[in-house]
Amino acid sequence: TKQDRSAAPAPDLILRDFTAPMPGLKLVGDITCLPTAEGWLYLATVIDLCTREVVGWSMADHMRTQLVEDAIRMAHTGGHTAGNAIFHSDRGSQYTSRQFRDVLAELDIRQSVGRTGSCFDNAAAESFFAVLKAEIGTTVWESITQARQDVFRWIAEHYNRERIHSTIGYITPYEARTRYRQRLGLAA
Repeated sequence: TKQDRSAAPAPDLILRDFTAPMPGLKLVGDITCLPTAEGWLYLATVIDLCTREVVGWSMADHMRTQLVEDAIRMAHTGGHTAGNAIFHSDRGSQYTSRQFRDVLAELDIRQSVGRTGSCFDNAAAESFFAVLKAEIGTTVWESITQARQDVFRWIAEHYNRERIHSTIGYITPYEARTRYRQRLGLAA
């Protein structure tokens, strides 16, 4: 992680509390790299801490700020961010850049960052990538296109809709979101 030294400091608003009372309120994100015969494919994700659903992601052959911007915009455009939400990440230059901070402000999302060199401060995002690499395998894909397809399918079909999580009561992220919405409907 290389922090943008010219960026204003951001607080840690999560403080290792990886729970949330409602979807869209607390989100975490990170970047990982996946090997292909054509070069690296970089994956940025946005995970909702209430449902554990991957609500935004982006894949590209670069790690520029646009990668993480596209992921948070996907989450927001999909209706997965509440007003005044918190987005937590490490102190990587993509996340601490002026460009990304401006996007968060535009989307009414507060920035939160962990300490440099502490994987525990963003454990939920780190854990997701460990699961991804364990379940999808640490293969070298023949092409970036094939890697994109496999990762998309794994996130959208398996992780969000089929994989159960102990953190949310042994249900899938999709079920957690659906149940929350049903409870809201009953309360109204």
